[in-house]
Amino acid sequence: SGVMSLLRPLLLDVIPTIQQTAALALGRLANYNDDLAEAVVKGDILPQLVCSLSEQNRFYKKAAAFVLRAVGKHSPQLAQAVVQCGALETLVICLEDFDPGVKEAASWALGYIARHNSELSQAVVDAGAVPLLVLCIQEPEIALKRIAASTLSDISKHSPELAQTVVDAGAIAHLAQMILNPDAKLKRQVLSALSQIAKHSVDLAELVVEAEIFPVVLTCLKDSDEYVKKNGATLIREIAKHTPELSQLIVNAGGVAAVIDCIGSCRGTVRLPGIMMLGYVAAHSENLSMAVIVSKGIPPLCACLIEEHEDHIKAAAAWALGQVGRHTPEHARAVATANVLPTLLAMYMDTRSSEDLQMKATLKNILQKCTHLPALEPLLHDAPPNIMKHIVGQFSKVLPHDSKARRLFVTTGGLKKVQEIKAEPGSLLQEYINTINNCYPEEIVRY
Repeated sequence: SGVMSLLRPLLLDVIPTIQQTAALALGRLANYNDDLAEAVVKGDILPQLVCSLSEQNRFYKKAAAFVLRAVGKHSPQLAQAVVQCGALETLVICLEDFDPGVKEAASWALGYIARHNSELSQAVVDAGAVPLLVLCIQEPEIALKRIAASTLSDISKHSPELAQTVVDAGAIAHLAQMILNPDAKLKRQVLSALSQIAKHSVDLAELVVEAEIFPVVLTCLKDSDEYVKKNGATLIREIAKHTPELSQLIVNAGGVAAVIDCIGSCRGTVRLPGIMMLGYVAAHSENLSMAVIVSKGIPPLCACLIEEHEDHIKAAAAWALGQVGRHTPEHARAVATANVLPTLLAMYMDTRSSEDLQMKATLKNILQKCTHLPALEPLLHDAPPNIMKHIVGQFSKVLPHDSKARRLFVTTGGLKKVQEIKAEPGSLLQEYINTINNCYPEEIVRY
């Protein structure tokens, strides 16, 4: 109906409330979808708003910042349009306003611009926003703290250099102090910001750890708010993934046991970061993998495989179990005796499984170390050739040295099954089969 061109002159009306209401209307339109946001940009409304941001009263400033946020949130291109009209400098000036609501509105707009990509985030940093945002997280108003923490998170996430600018402004210490804040929404943002800093490099992760976030961060895994749990587990995962030393520090703080409890007590995507964290810890070394086994980490990972419906969560659990079981026969046995191998094999062979799930469920890591034959035997009946090779290979390693296992292998029908396998002459599989057959008198093999 041509409402944009009707609203634009009202932004310059003599009556302040009309100006504010017109800006609010434009903000709501722009917020609705990217076409309307595009129309605000094309209608040349942004420069006018930027002008008024610096000279009008606090109500108008909040409304104008809302329009900039509503336009900038949709896409990098629209956010770029906001940057090009000179909005960043003015928004950064608003971060020093005496009114907390204006600070909040400005911080929110800056966060929506920074979240798209590293160039836009860098533009926000270059405008001088970071030190002022760090001051905002120290203000008494909870709403302002939340938005400022969220914006710091959005700035940090793109690259180690951007995260470093946030660290250099002294953000970590102030964020770490708020992990115990009773406000759940604030905790979500604080944990998110620390994760986005810690994920990039060992040095950044160590700086986060040095702010003494352990063991306090473990209380977040018991929080009633699902997102606090999820972000807490994500933070621990982003630290654990870097080095065995950082993982060991988490183990010593009781972090593995706490994450295992957390996975056991929730459902769905909340479990994902915890599952991955256990996989990263177990991947580093035999001892760390043993820490996951001793803390009873295998049953909840198996439960995730069976209970979850989403392929990407199952894939993460399959991957984590593979990391736990791949070190030594003892590790592989711990996974195999949980009776999870048939489940993994079924997922691997299920044509409905996603490609990623099939890849993560291949069992190869575990099979190459597994000498616990009773767990391998059921797989002999179902496995496809590429997996069969690893299973038969394990039997060919164990049977020559274990007479009890040799007897069992005949009585349970394992030897019969091996005779039915069609292997290419001269292949590795055929060699394994020959090795197994050579353990027995010829008449038994013939029989």
